[in-house]
Amino acid sequence: MPPFTGTGGWASETVGGRPAQGHWARKPNFAAAPLCAAHSSPPVDTRTIDVRLCGGHDPGMSRAPLLRPPRLSEPQRQERLRLLCAVKERVEEVADTAVAVMRAEIPSYAVQDAPFFADVRDQVLAHYRIQLALLADERRIEPEDLVFSRAAAMRRARAGFPLEDWINAFRVGRQVFWDAVLECAGPSEAAREAALSLVAPIMRYVDYAGSHAAQAYVEFQQHVVADADRERRDLLEQLLAGAAPGRGPLHAAAQAYGIGAQAPMMVVTGACVGGSRHTGEDAAAESGYATSAAVSSAGARGGRTLVVVRHGEIVAVPVLRTGMEPEDVCARFETVQRSLARDGTVLALGVSTVAHGVAELPRAYQEARSALDLVPPGGGMTALPRMSSFDYLALRADGIARQLVDPRITALLDEDDRRGGVLGRTVRAFADADMNLRVAAARLRVHHNTAHYRLRRIEERAGRNPRRIADLMELLVALALREAAGEDEDGQ
Repeated sequence: MPPFTGTGGWASETVGGRPAQGHWARKPNFAAAPLCAAHSSPPVDTRTIDVRLCGGHDPGMSRAPLLRPPRLSEPQRQERLRLLCAVKERVEEVADTAVAVMRAEIPSYAVQDAPFFADVRDQVLAHYRIQLALLADERRIEPEDLVFSRAAAMRRARAGFPLEDWINAFRVGRQVFWDAVLECAGPSEAAREAALSLVAPIMRYVDYAGSHAAQAYVEFQQHVVADADRERRDLLEQLLAGAAPGRGPLHAAAQAYGIGAQAPMMVVTGACVGGSRHTGEDAAAESGYATSAAVSSAGARGGRTLVVVRHGEIVAVPVLRTGMEPEDVCARFETVQRSLARDGTVLALGVSTVAHGVAELPRAYQEARSALDLVPPGGGMTALPRMSSFDYLALRADGIARQLVDPRITALLDEDDRRGGVLGRTVRAFADADMNLRVAAARLRVHHNTAHYRLRRIEERAGRNPRRIADLMELLVALALREAAGEDEDGQ
């Protein structure tokens, strides 16, 4: 440690054998001020400084902390300054230790390359040197003191580091710095008391610097998220107009989602329905973001899915990648819908048929909207790839179609419903068995004669012979219309 001069300064102004830089470059003079003005900036009025981030525009950060220890006697102050000098003399070694600990304890840091750790070391050194200068000055932190930290936070956010890892690095840096203070203090009682006087100022510095860096990190992330949301919306609008982006950022975004001019795709539309835990104006946005995250975590095979919240609805454009079938997409979104419903976000989802290229996406979007209209009010999913044209027509039928059903068929089905629906199940089984009565009886687990009796009863009561194709179709239509009407009533 360099000798401590009688005038209150350090006799040596070098760090690690090199001329000191930045805050320690000027020789301090304790005779000219109560404490060493080790910082190179002009004198600061500590009574009135109100440090805010970004030039004083952040209401969340009021006054910067004053790094002043408890009142000390002159010998205690001199001992404290000698301790700071000792830490300053080995600050580069302390920084190397901090970087090594970060590399060992923070997973996302451990896999980085040499340039990254050189940057981290520069940040740690800058924080340590500023902190030492501020502790000697006993002054507030100025906004320009932490400009370098703000830039570093943005670099970490841009690189995709989790915020918790960035804050964890501050924790490691604080712990290593404090260990160095204790080690430099040694067994001397006076030095130990001087070290204890630094506890509160060090904590105040770390709290303020960490909050400053975290806010810069979050601000950058919010900026990136806002840009990404805007880009996704612009991309979706162009796709739903049937045009594939030819160049620029939208083209790159489309490629990132696997969307190409001739790629097979589907469209899924959704909305938050009654019964959701989330209500109010932000319900659609909350459910949209939750759906987006859930779709990603569901593991789209081979890549991400474009999901956008627009005009109060959720729109997704999943791509059928190699080896995928429409049913894979339906099953995936059905899993998402059920998972979100368990968590309190009840969605109604409509799934289109396959669009073979961007030009067919407008048609697929309208299909998804039509399918969404068929979802009961209580939520769920209607997927067109899982439906036959017969099922779709039955679900889309209006009151006129139901009025056209022969009253005798309606009366028969009303009575059958009261008796358990055995005749209706027999008609469906007979149709599914390609009008083979023995196969239908086996599937119903009844005797062949029982199945024959049921068909004869239907013919007697409804005037329709199930063995004739035209009559069988009329019975199936009546059953489908009845089922669709029953779903509507249950939903309401």
